[in-house]
Amino acid sequence: MHIVVCIKQVPDSAQIRVHPVTNTIMRQGVPTIINPYDLFALEEALKVRDLHGGEVTVLTMGPPMAEEALRKALTYGADRAILLTDRHFAGSDTLATSFALSQAISQIGNSFDTPDIVFTGKQTIDGDTAQVGPGIAKRLNLVQLTYVAKITSIDLSARAITVERRSEGGTHVLKSELPCLITMLEGTTVIRRGSLDDALRAARSEIVKWNAAEAGIEDITKCGLRGSPTVVKRVFAPTPREQKAVQIDTTEKRVHDIANELVASIFTHQPALQHELSSADSA
Repeated sequence: MHIVVCIKQVPDSAQIRVHPVTNTIMRQGVPTIINPYDLFALEEALKVRDLHGGEVTVLTMGPPMAEEALRKALTYGADRAILLTDRHFAGSDTLATSFALSQAISQIGNSFDTPDIVFTGKQTIDGDTAQVGPGIAKRLNLVQLTYVAKITSIDLSARAITVERRSEGGTHVLKSELPCLITMLEGTTVIRRGSLDDALRAARSEIVKWNAAEAGIEDITKCGLRGSPTVVKRVFAPTPREQKAVQIDTTEKRVHDIANELVASIFTHQPALQHELSSADSA
């Protein structure tokens, strides 16, 4: 079994800066980490490999410094790391990113083994769009299983996988065919510490580096800013609210009385909401 995990090196969310002209995230001089959501995907991939055999390839797109994130992934136990780096990728939005990564995954299949599962985190902390995973699945014509909380079973002989997918209405149990793409939810597992052997192997391992041509990308107009239709018009901080929070004294009060007081306070500040609920009840 061959598993590909897409990870991203992201700026520490506490120190993100935005370029005043291009409105893109400035990464120079900002501490970076592996996107936390991607660590859940990586651990799940390693667990699947440990159970069914095979290998895990970690893929990222970014500047040369993203090699640090890949070496970190190798210390956790990944078998191979590939860095997709080229100036043509600079400024990519989710559309251009999913295009470049999908092309690289196809190239991985040609150079090594065709992936049975592609893992991603549900989203990244710098973009928060949750679009790249589904975008890759669409371009590669893979079944996409998003917001997966648990992989219940994998039947390699039948080329089938069963997962639990979390949604607002509860949990869905889905059975699908392989290959597929899975986006993992947060809190589903905890990344392992990694062994000393893995740490030593990561230090001496060669990171495979591909530019656009080596990744099999022929049309570079679909990459970077030229391939990114998303335009950030303005970046700004939310206007601070002048209205202060209402404090309700709960001393020696029953839960029922506190609830009534809370509802009354909400209706006082949101009279339209009370009218809307009253109209819904009468209908």
